[in-house]
Amino acid sequence: MKVYETDAIRNVVLLSHSGAGKTSLAEAMLLATGAITRLGNTAEGNTTCDYEPEEIDRTSSIQLAIAPCEWHDVKLNVIDTPGYADFAGDVTSAMAAAECGLAVVSAVDGIEVGTELTWNHAQEAALPRFLLVNKLDRDNADFFQTLDSIRERFGNRCVALTIPEGAQSGLTGVINLIDPSNADKHPRFGELREQLVEAAAEAEDALTEKYLEEGDLTETQLVQGLKTGIANGTIFPILASSATQQVGIQELMDTLAQLGPSPIDVSPTMAQDASGGEVAVSVKDQGPVVALVFKTTADPYVGKLSYFKVLRNTLSSDSHVWNSNKEQQERLGQLFAPRGKTQEPVPSLSAGDIGAVAKLQHTGTGDTITTKDAGIQLPAIEFPAPVYSVALSPKTKADMDKMGTSLVRLIEEDPSLHVTREQATGETMLSGLGEAHIGVAAKRLKRKFGVDVLIDIPQVPYRETITTKINAEYKHKKQTGGHGQYGHVFLELEPLPSGSGIKFDVRVVGGTVPKEYFPAVEKGVKEASQHGVLSGRQVVDVKITLYDGSYHPVDSSGMAFQLAASQALRNGLQQARPVILEPVMHVKVTVPDAYTGDIMGDLNGKRARVQGMTPDNGATIIEAQAPLSEMQRYATDLRSMTQGRGYYTMEFSHYEELPQHLTQKVTQEAHQREQV
Repeated sequence: MKVYETDAIRNVVLLSHSGAGKTSLAEAMLLATGAITRLGNTAEGNTTCDYEPEEIDRTSSIQLAIAPCEWHDVKLNVIDTPGYADFAGDVTSAMAAAECGLAVVSAVDGIEVGTELTWNHAQEAALPRFLLVNKLDRDNADFFQTLDSIRERFGNRCVALTIPEGAQSGLTGVINLIDPSNADKHPRFGELREQLVEAAAEAEDALTEKYLEEGDLTETQLVQGLKTGIANGTIFPILASSATQQVGIQELMDTLAQLGPSPIDVSPTMAQDASGGEVAVSVKDQGPVVALVFKTTADPYVGKLSYFKVLRNTLSSDSHVWNSNKEQQERLGQLFAPRGKTQEPVPSLSAGDIGAVAKLQHTGTGDTITTKDAGIQLPAIEFPAPVYSVALSPKTKADMDKMGTSLVRLIEEDPSLHVTREQATGETMLSGLGEAHIGVAAKRLKRKFGVDVLIDIPQVPYRETITTKINAEYKHKKQTGGHGQYGHVFLELEPLPSGSGIKFDVRVVGGTVPKEYFPAVEKGVKEASQHGVLSGRQVVDVKITLYDGSYHPVDSSGMAFQLAASQALRNGLQQARPVILEPVMHVKVTVPDAYTGDIMGDLNGKRARVQGMTPDNGATIIEAQAPLSEMQRYATDLRSMTQGRGYYTMEFSHYEELPQHLTQKVTQEAHQREQV
């Protein structure tokens, strides 16, 4: 593949609901440009972009894939993405490398949830967009009904650019509305072309005046207005196609090549330089090279593979660069133009182009590659926060030995996965965007890294405290041959405000407990406070005061006082009306207005306290506080209740007392764990 100049590059991310035909579209574009010789099929598992075993099993994409197409001296870097919300992290990565989006809508199913969500995501990122009504050869396909629903849902700035010639099994081609000579090919040509011309005329003041004066625009002026409107987000052209029948594909690529923004057409990226100041990074500049790594994979043949986009100057094979995030030098070997799972060697890549390189030692997703002197750091890619967690455990001892390092490599591939260690329960937690996301991650752990894991619902990290002031005593006395053991303590326990932790104090008078044993008493108290008497969890918010005791001049020791303090605390906890504290989360749920009532009812059933409701452009944002124990599977519940249209964020808020009717259940579960 030849090296393309920046103005001849188009980076296009495919966006839609799963099943709308993104992967088939990429396949059709590759075939039309001669990059492949046979049209693959997702059902048969032989497409260019869906090549991972998990994708073939699911017959849908779970990660981004690059499909570069060379079309009339223009390079179209088509980025196929997953349509299922659980794999939205790769959509985020793909959007970081694109100058425009192509939203694919099924002419049979219409606008679906995943298309709405990715459209909104692209809108937040101010990404120029096209739309493609696909599957027009299918039974019940209706382009014009889909066109109307697009304009109703996404606004009148969405205007038809090509329309189908024929319908369903009689589909023969598409009609371009830019060319007025096509006027007699469809009865709605004039009406739809007028919408297109009006939209283009509004994109520039000079064109508006021209249109008002003459009532029309020339083809050149129409193209100029469309290009301006697409770039500034005031026009979203709609095209027609059947990817599997190769109808409308060449017209689509002509449109992307002619009207799609190149890397030159977008604003510079604001970054940080070596001195900490702000610097604009533009593909037009000739400063030190800058590139962003937007995706990392573990390739079975070449090892770790880093996908990058060049944002300034030219990146060459067999060169040295600087990772400014890790402050490490990297040696670049052979650069590649990736196409699905294959890589074509290239000598260099111009600003704006996308490529890959193998075996970088220090570089991960989101890192900036540049020169040491420049030290430029691009803004981090903001991945969606995880909302679904499981407890991971290795199946065997061999799996245990490999699990830690394998999880690190897994997260390199997918930064929307998080791994944490829950100190209260000792569990390893894997968090992601949903049940399917976690399930695929577990399969990848086994296939790529040879680690077999068990997945379970995480234990809730309960805590305990006391509700009344109490005095406790314990005498540890044991006589053996030689020296015995003797330690005797009196402890005062009193509750503290939430968040105080454990506080230890001494109020001993008269030397009943020598000072040298105070640290041992404190150690015994602190150790015993890690295991409460109800749930076995950490005790918090208690002040423990050593106020009396006794000792033996021969048999007393630090260990004896430590054991006495530990048992005295346990005795005291049992008498001080202990309670279990549960973690409460702050939850922010965003749902379409039609689902608000159902969500409110469900939250109330989960012991949530609604804090407020805010209208937001056809949606409602509900803020609530809810116990973690009720929210551990909320990602699945919310998706089911809202047909995937709702989403939420959740973060820890505070601990509060567990209701009495649930305490017995939690206590029984704790005792069962102890007996295992």
